[in-house]
Amino acid sequence: MKESDLKELGEAILKETRSDITPKQLIKAVRKAHPEATKKEIVRAAFYALIANADREPEKATALQNFAITQRMNDDELQD
Repeated sequence: MKESDLKELGEAILKETRSDITPKQLIKAVRKAHPEATKKEIVRAAFYALIANADREPEKATALQNFAITQRMNDDELQD
């Protein structure tokens, strides 16, 4: 995935991120705008958005951190 694609996907994630959204809802919302995005790409873009915006939007950064780590751990468990 190119950095420009990652940035675009990260912006879509930021737009959809709220404190009350579940990971499943967030993935579904992002896929409406980016139907070709895989779950793995969405998680990577969430980390990217977290790093790029942590100081500007701390509430969203916390929600993104929780989403990205939880989804990453779920993927790792499935691979074991």
